[in-house]
Amino acid sequence: MTEAKMPVKKIRLYPLADESLGVRSMALYVETPDVGIVFDPGVSLAPRRFGLPPHPSEFKAVKEARKTILGFVKRADIVTVSHFHLDHYTPNFVSWYEWTNKEIHEAIYTDKIVLVKNPKKDINYNQAKRAKAFLASVENLAEKIVIGEGANIKLGNTVIKGLGPLPHGSENTKLGYVVAFLVEYEDEKIIFAPDVQGPISNSALNALLGVKPSLVVVGGPPVYLEAVKLSREDVERGINNLRSLIAKSNVIVSHHLLRVADWKKYVGEDAKILTYADVRGLEETLLEAFRKDLYEYEPPSEEFQAWIREKKKGEPPPI
Repeated sequence: MTEAKMPVKKIRLYPLADESLGVRSMALYVETPDVGIVFDPGVSLAPRRFGLPPHPSEFKAVKEARKTILGFVKRADIVTVSHFHLDHYTPNFVSWYEWTNKEIHEAIYTDKIVLVKNPKKDINYNQAKRAKAFLASVENLAEKIVIGEGANIKLGNTVIKGLGPLPHGSENTKLGYVVAFLVEYEDEKIIFAPDVQGPISNSALNALLGVKPSLVVVGGPPVYLEAVKLSREDVERGINNLRSLIAKSNVIVSHHLLRVADWKKYVGEDAKILTYADVRGLEETLLEAFRKDLYEYEPPSEEFQAWIREKKKGEPPPI
């Protein structure tokens, strides 16, 4: 495949990691002549899907994604944390499901402006705990920590703004809230809107469209969670709002929607929409969506299965 034609020319984008590239993430590098930004440099694997742990192919993908993220962080002035889920930031402990450790954490956040979700407001208990630990570590590493909600940073001719907080899915969700980010350079505007799940929230949709963006990078609806964690009404609203977004803006869809193999049927096979893989000029690699098939057709070694069973945190998986 060739790289997709981008609807923005002056703002440059390079997708780093997401479900279309084999992992849970929305990590994205954005660059203008004034600034480089890595949005949400986190990456993770679902501990269980279809009753199965990640396949060795997924661990290979998360290792490669981490390498890509580290490479682009070197070029960045700003890194963001839209919210405190492990696929959106890098913690300072050892975890091979996120392919991280203290040294990787430090490499990502040292000497950066860190735009971060407010750790004390519009946040649930688990994320507040993670936020406290994260900020305790990063405060001695970062050049500066800036609360994302209401942020307005001007660097040369580039403006970076925080939008929200927006619901992580439906209104009043127990999953908390996220900060979306707007990058504006000359006559181009792009929005990075992770984990809004479509968006499911009508207020989130209005907030995104209200700035008249040139391009929206959005987390799609989690159709695989219907009747498990979300109502049919919420999922359908997420699908319909995503279609509304596509009708009124250029869209790169990512994240939850791409955790099912047949995701295109929910937006229409001919929908004018891109994925991270499209932008990179690659075939989609929906490893999580095909985890059951991977186990059937490429059975893991006994050594790998023992590593999973014994939860060997100190050493990497034998892949």
